[in-house]
Amino acid sequence: MVDELDKKIIRVLNKNARKSFREIARMVDTSVTGVIHRIKKFENSGVIKGYIPLVNPEYFGLNLIAIIALRISQGKLLEAQKEIAKDSRVVAVYDITGEWDSLIIGYFKEREDLNMFIKNVLSMKYVDRTVTHIVLNVVKEEKRILV
Repeated sequence: MVDELDKKIIRVLNKNARKSFREIARMVDTSVTGVIHRIKKFENSGVIKGYIPLVNPEYFGLNLIAIIALRISQGKLLEAQKEIAKDSRVVAVYDITGEWDSLIIGYFKEREDLNMFIKNVLSMKYVDRTVTHIVLNVVKEEKRILV
């Protein structure tokens, strides 16, 4: 059961996960021991899966974002998705409903990089078809779950 203190702690971590337990306790008006206990509970139960820096992909030359829909045949959906997910340019692989079987989000250096990726995906045995959308402008992209 999620209570208000859990939400407050997660909100603080979402803003800056590098804060000390003491700083978090002060911000949410509870004891340091209480904060430590709850954060450890979050980590052990998989609520918090890890701590990562939120980086700007353009700093690393990844200037192109693509959203790629896939049609995968012969019941090999998970097999194809797992193979595609191994590519470091792929940041998300979704199993979806509707006309398409899967949705891929990837960050690429340039059009040629994206072109080679798509050709590689299309060469996979069970991938029948793709439709690629290039992101022109990012209006919102949030990695955190805001509670």
